[in-house]
Amino acid sequence: MQLEYFISLLLGGLAKGSIYALIALGYTMVYGIIQLINFAHGEIYMIGAFTALIFSTVITYTMPDTAFLINVGISFTGAIIFAAAYGFTMERIAYRPLRNAPRLSALISAIGMSILLQNYVLLAQTPDFLPFPSLVPNFSFLEPIEYIVSSNQIVIIVTTIIVMILLTLLIKFTRVGKAMRATAQDKTMAQLIGINVDKIIAITFVIGSSTAALGGVLISSNIGQINYYIGFIAGIKAFVAAVLGGIGSIPGAVLGSLILGLTESFGSGYISSDYEDAFAFIFLVIILIFKPEGILGRKDNQKV
Repeated sequence: MQLEYFISLLLGGLAKGSIYALIALGYTMVYGIIQLINFAHGEIYMIGAFTALIFSTVITYTMPDTAFLINVGISFTGAIIFAAAYGFTMERIAYRPLRNAPRLSALISAIGMSILLQNYVLLAQTPDFLPFPSLVPNFSFLEPIEYIVSSNQIVIIVTTIIVMILLTLLIKFTRVGKAMRATAQDKTMAQLIGINVDKIIAITFVIGSSTAALGGVLISSNIGQINYYIGFIAGIKAFVAAVLGGIGSIPGAVLGSLILGLTESFGSGYISSDYEDAFAFIFLVIILIFKPEGILGRKDNQKV
């Protein structure tokens, strides 16, 4: 029984860490290229979840005979497209005009965008929690052990692995990825060799927003409810995970997220769930005391 409980906490922690990773990837990619902490990133996660809810609800009520997989596909695709559009627009309106301004100006703009998007969804929707449908089918092969691991958790973990692999391939082997790395190293030199830096930064925001939306839909499907404030706490914890792993490092963002998720899961399971948030921040402080640049961070300005 103790072993089953341990495995349940382990898989729950990996699933939670995987969600943090999908958000943290956006933080670390943006920071790696323009050294900006996009504090509105958590709200993109929330908007992605709300978009999927709207699509799913509309399809269910207007076309009740629509196949489940079609509903899921449209909901996920709609969430990713809308979140990517929000990310692109946010970069174009709130951040690009401040590209050469002091960092504090861009930081204040990011906080302002976070508050704006929160209140926008609050006014457009409701302050109350809304039920969120399960967009992940129940896998029959998991029925004997469904008290240990759920279909949602498996899908979350597998999705994060796939996204991590695709992002790694994109950055290491494609022209866009090489342009991202060049821009992160030296924007002026990148422009001199013909790279459209503004376009690369916009693409980075689009990719980061898409992964955040994916995480928002998956976790909302797992929890079964949603409100306008879910992006704030998730965004803060994903930022903590990115710092823990080494801000600017994609492998670091994933590693930090998984460590954070496991810390919360085991701390809540074996000590008390009342201190779940405290466990995360205490662990962050301990790591940064001994390794201020993060677990996989680098002391120089080189990012991967």
